[in-house]
Amino acid sequence: MIVDKIQNWGDYPFGNTWELAFNFLKTLTIDSDEQKYNILNDDIFAVVTSYETSLREEAILETHRKYIDIQAIFTGRERIECYSRDELVVDIPYTEVKEAEFYKKDINSNILIDLYPGNFVMFFPKDAHMTSISINNKPEFIKKVVIKINVKLIN
Repeated sequence: MIVDKIQNWGDYPFGNTWELAFNFLKTLTIDSDEQKYNILNDDIFAVVTSYETSLREEAILETHRKYIDIQAIFTGRERIECYSRDELVVDIPYTEVKEAEFYKKDINSNILIDLYPGNFVMFFPKDAHMTSISINNKPEFIKKVVIKINVKLIN
């Protein structure tokens, strides 16, 4: 997992794929349409979405196998809980259709991230994450982007 300011993206040695993803990210604004954007076929794409954050009990704990997630917020803020996949008990096994495996939430996270505009978080397949959580239990409207990068493309 990586958490940093978007402006520091160039500090990471992930090659042309990483550069392509962040160059695309820099073209997005709060006014970008909520939709899927194809960046490099099915190997790199982005989804812009908006929603209201909610209580932890409503959040979903997941990992992905085929894609790495880069998540950034345009407006609002959200809390993300992070876990090592190895610490968790599978609730719903992995399916290619959802490209996700879901876990039971009966443990507390030792890593909390409050994501704000101007920052990003990157999740590798071993990084279980639970997004959409309200900070201080106060629901907040957010608009964000999730960029998906095929794990085979990261050097």
